[in-house]
Amino acid sequence: MSGAGALSIDPEELATLRQTAPELRVAVVASRWHSRIMGGLTGGAERFFDDVGINAARVTRLAAPGSFELPVLAAGAAHHHDAVVALGVVIRGGTPHFDYVCSAATDGLVKVTVETRTPVGFGLLTCDDEQQAIDRAGLEGSREDKGYEAAHAAVAAAVQLRTLG
Repeated sequence: MSGAGALSIDPEELATLRQTAPELRVAVVASRWHSRIMGGLTGGAERFFDDVGINAARVTRLAAPGSFELPVLAAGAAHHHDAVVALGVVIRGGTPHFDYVCSAATDGLVKVTVETRTPVGFGLLTCDDEQQAIDRAGLEGSREDKGYEAAHAAVAAAVQLRTLG
């Protein structure tokens, strides 16, 4: 079941992030496929940035042609930012294309975060149908807000990395 065991972001953590996150430089790399769903995902990331005081001027937005291109844009952004939020959606069709794109994008984003040591928030929805994506997109009536969660993951990890010196 989607959402089961999801991390809750408590007010104390948000208060801590409000003290440390506003100085971060963040990139949002978002696919252009499925514009309604992507609008929800990017809106969720923006709501998180607002909640922790990251000014829009500190956020770079990059449009990826599709989810397959998320890793290369995330890699480029990682060299100039403290955190990257990767957002996309792939909906299963009748061919193996879904499996290849999901695997390549996921593996590529993992490689970016490990090799650059820049946190990449994973906001790539891999869904069987459009309704599953809508339910996770942070739209009105959605059960989840994966854009918000991905932004939180990237920013919280970047803040933690700064404590290492």
